[in-house]
Amino acid sequence: MKQMIIKGGNTLSGTISIGGAKNSAVALIPAAVLANGISTIKNVPNISDRDALIDILELLNCQVTLNNDELVIDTTNLNNKLIKEEYSNRLRASYYFMGALLGREKYVEIYIPGGCNIGARPIDIHLDGFKALGATIKTEGNKYILSADKLIGTDIYLRFQSVGATINLMFASVYAEGKTTIHNAAQEVEIINIAEFLNNMGAKITGAGTNEITIEGIKELNGATISVVPDRLEAGTYIILGALAGDNLKITNIIPEHLEALTTKLKEIGTHITISKDAITLSKTSKLKPINIKTLVYPGFPTDIGQPMSVLLTQCDGTSLFEETIWENRMGHVPSLNKMGANITVSGMNAIIKGPTKLKGCEVVATDLRGGAALVIAGLIAEGETIITDVEHILRGYENITEKLTSVGAKIELKEI
Repeated sequence: MKQMIIKGGNTLSGTISIGGAKNSAVALIPAAVLANGISTIKNVPNISDRDALIDILELLNCQVTLNNDELVIDTTNLNNKLIKEEYSNRLRASYYFMGALLGREKYVEIYIPGGCNIGARPIDIHLDGFKALGATIKTEGNKYILSADKLIGTDIYLRFQSVGATINLMFASVYAEGKTTIHNAAQEVEIINIAEFLNNMGAKITGAGTNEITIEGIKELNGATISVVPDRLEAGTYIILGALAGDNLKITNIIPEHLEALTTKLKEIGTHITISKDAITLSKTSKLKPINIKTLVYPGFPTDIGQPMSVLLTQCDGTSLFEETIWENRMGHVPSLNKMGANITVSGMNAIIKGPTKLKGCEVVATDLRGGAALVIAGLIAEGETIITDVEHILRGYENITEKLTSVGAKIELKEI
């Protein structure tokens, strides 16, 4: 196990380069099994979720070569077998092997995936879509067995714009007979990235990035190459940090259009922010206005940025409201923030945040990925030393986080315990 030790109060300046998007990479890697041959994924982030997915690929007898941020996957000798709980439970995104193996092999056995404890996170939307395509689903405890003689294209209506379900159903549909249309599809930029990869393989997908995606079934997919889109959520975390502790802190290798929900709010608060073609530069602002934040599906304010944003709200002059609408357990970080000196009152999925409050370092616990990121931000602006335990959550989604922050002046280190 590791802990993160932070000595707060340092001004951060310099440049942080953003890596590939976690939420895209964790779907692109399982997508490779849909092709018969060799695929290359570039700009893959160095995160523990990547390593967990590589272990599953190797379990399935795929040949995997990792060279810096480039992942080469050869599925020629794929051996479809049970994905054991010790593999699937390491990350939520292991469920993408459901759609990928169902699509290619018409059969998959997998234990229910794990991941952060941010809510119930049911997969019934995925399963209902698989059933609509013609799959039969059996459960044995927490093991799922999906099978089909063949998959038939159909209209699928999602009751919620689920990113995971949209991607999983794209995977299952590429080999289905006829046309599949996913209605009320999620519109995240990562979905566009994944559709591009599948189309590079030979799939026929249109509408990615809109709420209606159409997939024309084909008989064969070949290996292809794709580059992972920049991580707007990693970028958002460091952008918020720049607003709190930056002195011309520059966040590069981004696509500003993907961050407009956040940057609009930062301008409303009164931060000093400069946006260029592929970078955002920020400096600490002495007086910030309180605002209300409501998380929504894309292109609304991202749920994954709500927790880091709540730290910024503790430094605003007045009362702010943080309203979470996606996951019911997004407030797991609040007890730790209050322990550090924040004034946050939680009611269900809402938090009333009064500021500004002076934060002081202490020992806190990362309960989930983005909550852990919020504690990193809090520790960096707090007085004294902050020790974060259970940092494995953070390392799932932020590549080289200590190195990136140290390079711009932070006093932060990882320590084995």
